[in-house]
Amino acid sequence: MAEIGKDIIKAKALLEAGQLVAIPTETVYGLAGNAYNLDAVANIFATKNRPAFDPLIVHTYSLDQVKNLVIEIPEKAAIFAKHHWPGPLTLLLKRKSIIPDLVTSGLDTVAVRIPNKELTLELLKSLDFPLVAPSANPFGYISPTSAQHVEDQLGSKIPYILDGGESHVGIESTIIGFENNEVTIHRLGGVSVDEIEVLIGKVKVKTHSSSNPLAPGMLENHYSPLTPILLGDIESNIEEHNSKKLGILSFSSDFGQETQKKLAPDGKMTTAAKNLFAYLRWLDRQPLDLILAELVPEEGLGLAINDRLKRAAAKKTTH
Repeated sequence: MAEIGKDIIKAKALLEAGQLVAIPTETVYGLAGNAYNLDAVANIFATKNRPAFDPLIVHTYSLDQVKNLVIEIPEKAAIFAKHHWPGPLTLLLKRKSIIPDLVTSGLDTVAVRIPNKELTLELLKSLDFPLVAPSANPFGYISPTSAQHVEDQLGSKIPYILDGGESHVGIESTIIGFENNEVTIHRLGGVSVDEIEVLIGKVKVKTHSSSNPLAPGMLENHYSPLTPILLGDIESNIEEHNSKKLGILSFSSDFGQETQKKLAPDGKMTTAAKNLFAYLRWLDRQPLDLILAELVPEEGLGLAINDRLKRAAAKKTTH
């Protein structure tokens, strides 16, 4: 079992010794290690069973610190940073050689962000290095939004979980890249497309990659429970699969099932985003044959929620 606590000094000492610590952010909990320590970075891949071709996000605490890691910050990137950092936004920028190839999977860009969680910002300020911190869960499984979620999945593999309470956004950061002055969303997340486009106008959205992704979190099959998920009209799917033990994940409707979770009883997308991963975990712990889920309205954070639902429901393939 990992120790769970709020001791920044202990977390700092472990990270400085090259060990891994789970850290809270406003999006999900991350499995953190020294971004400059190749052994620590390799240990993240091993602990998560994460493919080495899936790059990692580097976390730091200020724009000045980001400037130490990247060659330049384009004008549009600076606009996003001003409005959404600290926050659930990751920028893909041309990297300096100080960033190891293992962090970026050999790409010439690095994913960077400033998380909006005071405990983690205090930790980052106390360190002489940035942290890489993918979600603190086995690769491909549901992302953790509490310290207990991390303990349930990785507690036997790491020494310490820094407990910052529940993640108040609940889905990963939006990832934005810049090429030839064109803005591309590589992963939908905690900053909505509307919030991005209000700053600079229309942007391109490219969110899936079956292999060798250009940014973290682009793999098509991801965020998946062990129990199969069927996306579609819940009512008709209940009729079709009534011989099975069913779990229901609805947006706000009640389908009269014992094993049901409503993402947003209040109809708010922020509530649905916050509940998504926790409710998928709860359903996955029940003795079910199948989880029936439905897409949420395609507005605001609904785009990111539906992206996660589609990938959670994608059929796993073997290569």
